[in-house]
Amino acid sequence: RSRAPSRRGRRPFLPTLLPPLSNPLSSSPTSSKFSLHRQIQSPIPDSLPMPTLRSATLSPAPAATPSPTAVTPSPAAAGTTPSSAAKRRMTARRAADSPDSPQFASPHKSPLAGSGHFGAPKMLSGSPKSSRKRLYGDLVPAERPKWNPRDPAQMQAVKEALHVATTPSCGLVCRDDEQRRVFEFCKACVQQERAGSLYVCGCPGTGKTLSISKVKQSVSRWADEMGMETPDDLSINCTNLGNTSDIFGKILEKFQVRKKASGKLSPLQQLQRMFSHKESAPRRMLLVVVDEMDYLITRDRAVLHDLFMLTTLQFSRCILIGIANAIDLADRFLPKLESLNCKPLVITFRAYSKDQISNIINHRLKVLEYDVFEPMAIEFCARKVAAATGDMRKALGVCRSAVEIFESGLQDSSDKGAGVVTFDHMDIALSKVFKPAVVNNILCLPQHQQMVLCALANTFQHSRKKATTLGELNKSYIEICRSTQVPAVGMLEFSNMCMILSDQGYLKLGQSKEDKLRRVTLQIDISDITFAFKGSRFFEKCLEQPKF
Repeated sequence: RSRAPSRRGRRPFLPTLLPPLSNPLSSSPTSSKFSLHRQIQSPIPDSLPMPTLRSATLSPAPAATPSPTAVTPSPAAAGTTPSSAAKRRMTARRAADSPDSPQFASPHKSPLAGSGHFGAPKMLSGSPKSSRKRLYGDLVPAERPKWNPRDPAQMQAVKEALHVATTPSCGLVCRDDEQRRVFEFCKACVQQERAGSLYVCGCPGTGKTLSISKVKQSVSRWADEMGMETPDDLSINCTNLGNTSDIFGKILEKFQVRKKASGKLSPLQQLQRMFSHKESAPRRMLLVVVDEMDYLITRDRAVLHDLFMLTTLQFSRCILIGIANAIDLADRFLPKLESLNCKPLVITFRAYSKDQISNIINHRLKVLEYDVFEPMAIEFCARKVAAATGDMRKALGVCRSAVEIFESGLQDSSDKGAGVVTFDHMDIALSKVFKPAVVNNILCLPQHQQMVLCALANTFQHSRKKATTLGELNKSYIEICRSTQVPAVGMLEFSNMCMILSDQGYLKLGQSKEDKLRRVTLQIDISDITFAFKGSRFFEKCLEQPKF
């Protein structure tokens, strides 16, 4: 058995990973011994970063930046001293540990974050205006040009947009369902080449006539697209008829048939004969729209009954659409049609709601490039009209009146700034439209009698008394005339004016030996007097006078 070598002859173990013990470029053995001692004594640093998985979104590190995990070249290969190599390793280690280093990768750092502070968000480039437009796009409303009410062209455009006779360019809104039902009825009649009758009813100003005119255009356009023969159309307003039976002559003229034996057969009889035989029946359909049909109601209701009966004949080519305000016209005046199973289809146009009225007004104003009304003013008008009648024509009239009141205020004032129609203008316009009969009567009185009523209102507004004397009323009247610079009438004429107002029911006069001591009592409400004179500067000044 071989013996182990002695300790004296054993060579010391040196790790192969360590660099050479001596520097071949160094000539001093002392420096070689010091370098070996320094490399062995310095421990391997624990703060070297561990290799991490980089995200696919991270950009690769620049090639010029040293990596902390890269193998440090030997001093011999670099051509430097061991001390300088160690110094380079320490510098690279500090750079790797720095958070500003490009190689520093943390799981909490956003991949979109750039250099600089840790986790700083990336800012959008560009000016604030461009970035706002890029971010919000169409959500930023464009400023509309201001309305110049002193421009006559702009003022005229506003009045035309609110006129009842103006057909809105955007089309009729809030009546889509009713128009669809009428169109489907006419479409079925044209496709099947059969006659039919339809009755459209509703309150005034609910869009009946305008809707039917739109349906007529739609039917003609649909027939052209389908390659079918376009039906003829005839519109008759019964208020323009001299005689109710003249309507049959107008229908007969539309069929372009010469009246044969006119002395023996009436237009109604010729139409009945025409629709009773296939040879004489016309080939093209005729759409007849009869507006204000309730004017055809006679004592025996013969004209109205015969008109609807034309659509029940075998070879009739009439599509009859009647328009009237009476909802129960077919039930009250045409009971025979129901027994013959010829009752017309009834479509009711209900009164507009406040939302619909507001929507229609805004649609009419869309053709303008500027704002004319305050939103609160339009809503106030819509609520008032919807609660009263729901008449769209009355709502348009109120808006036009508010514009005229605003225009008159511009003429009186020296302010050149542009403005809009406010809530106060709309309130005055509504008060003129929706006023009781007594208010109209007050407005029709002569000026001095109106001033007497103002004197009565001032007398009873400032006292709890319900009666006064004719002398005290005369003093209040004289004070009003003095403040308004209107010549007052004498006592005798004043007493006669009070007697006229008493006969009309505005006040009551008592009996007395002297006229000045006669008892005067107001028979109408003070609110009716103030409401009647609302918006008039002269009478508002009269009502501001205190009790004498």
